[in-house]
Amino acid sequence: MVGGCRRTAAGGRRLEDDGRGQRVEDGGWRTAAPPRRVGRVTLSSSEREQFLAEPHIGALSVVEGPDRAPLTVPIWYQYTPGGELWVRTGTDSRKARAIRAAGRFSLMVQRTEPSVRYVSVEGPVSRTAPDSPELSWEMAARYLPRDKVAAFVEYDRTRLGEHFVIYLRPEHWVSADLGSF
Repeated sequence: MVGGCRRTAAGGRRLEDDGRGQRVEDGGWRTAAPPRRVGRVTLSSSEREQFLAEPHIGALSVVEGPDRAPLTVPIWYQYTPGGELWVRTGTDSRKARAIRAAGRFSLMVQRTEPSVRYVSVEGPVSRTAPDSPELSWEMAARYLPRDKVAAFVEYDRTRLGEHFVIYLRPEHWVSADLGSF
């Protein structure tokens, strides 16, 4: 049987399942329960904003030019529901140059446990600002254990070069909870 399966039912009767139901060996049909469908459920505004506010690693995407696919890189970010999303990056990094040229970017975050869930947000750059030790500390404290923050901030200051902050005003959202598998 193509695309189906054979198994033995209670009482030793052979069953064939072709997706429409089960045919008992004696020729009769027993309808199978429909398969459980895992459906996409769009998150409410408050659910998607709360999920984005959690400390996930973001995938930032920005168009670099008409002859290239978007640049997509992992990044730490900060977001407060109802506010702007912000990221820190090197002042002359590839992503900073692309964001300046495009004037907008997108960020996607996801999880796989306890269910598959994602939020993608896209919008224009609303402003930029100089980086500060306080913003560096805030971002590091969001992602690192408390006892690692000071060392990272020092490493960031002495080894990673000058940064600035880019703010995004969320304009377009895509979100879903795909359930658990």
